[in-house]
This record gives sequence, C-alpha cells and structure tokens, in this order.
Amino acid sequence: MIADEETLARLMGLAQRGDKQAYTALLTEVQRWLERFFSRRCAPGHSDDLVQEVLIAVHNKRASYDPTRPFLPWLAAIARYRWIDHLRGVYRKAEEELTDADTPFASEEESIIARLSLDRMLAQIPKTQAEVISWVKIEGLSIKQAAGKSGLSEAAVKVNIHRGLKKLSALPEKAN
Repeated sequence: MIADEETLARLMGLAQRGDKQAYTALLTEVQRWLERFFSRRCAPGHSDDLVQEVLIAVHNKRASYDPTRPFLPWLAAIARYRWIDHLRGVYRKAEEELTDADTPFASEEESIIARLSLDRMLAQIPKTQAEVISWVKIEGLSIKQAAGKSGLSEAAVKVNIHRGLKKLSALPEKAN
C-alpha cells in the first residue's frame, strides 16, 4: 500500500494522540516513502542509513507536526535536511582524504585552457552575475567586499551569485 497525503496526515494525528498501531503503520509508510526518496538521490549503500536517520528525526519531532498542515511537505523537509547534512559529510570526508600526493601538477598550458573555458562559461551569463561569481568564488573576496566593489547590496550579491551558479550548472546540460 502506498499511502496518500490524507492517510499519512490522519495516521500522524492518531499517533500524536497515542495510537500505537497508527504510529506503526505511519512509520512503515514513511519508511517506504523515504526509500523511494533516497533511492534517486544517493548511493545505495547510504540510503538505508539516511532512512533510519529520518525515521529517528520524525520520531523526535513528531510533537512539532501541526495536524492542520500537510504531512508530506513536513516529511520531505526533514528528509531533505538530512540528505544535505549527509552530502556535506561526504564532501568533507572527501576533502580530508586528499593529500599533497593527490594534487595534480597542472602545466601552465592547462591552467590557461581552464581559465579560457571558465571565461567562456562566465560570458554566457549576465555580466553582474559573472563579476560577483568571479570576485567571490574565484578571487576569494567576501560578500561584503564584492558588494562594495559592485555597488550592490550584500543580499543582491548573494542573489546574483546563486542565480549565476544555477545558470552555469545548467550550461553543460544544454550542450548535450
């Protein structure tokens, strides 16, 4: 059985009032939903751990669920935050595992080619977005420094970086 929004919300409401059978049914359906959710987002070896983490979080946060609101967005938010935490951990671990021996020795020619490629990609997005991305992400300026240099507010710099990176990430997809 794949429970729908209404059923899950009803089961959660009953579980909040102490119905153990409803809580068991809810956790079973939530587990199935989470398995589908994570199967598309992470490596198979990691999805089981994430499902368990989210089930524990649902258990711990069940009192915060508002029965007048939809259940699936509440569940999806918890799952999404756990997934993001997982990705941060994976990337952090990958960074820690890098050593100087892992660093490739790039020739000057490779550096020039990489910079030309980057410049070509940045030329495909609006100038303001390309500038703030270059200043903050490549040159290492702070958001505040980039705001001062561009004349934009810090919030506008952040928005331009976000939108520019989103457009840049879509460029390789359009090329295929």
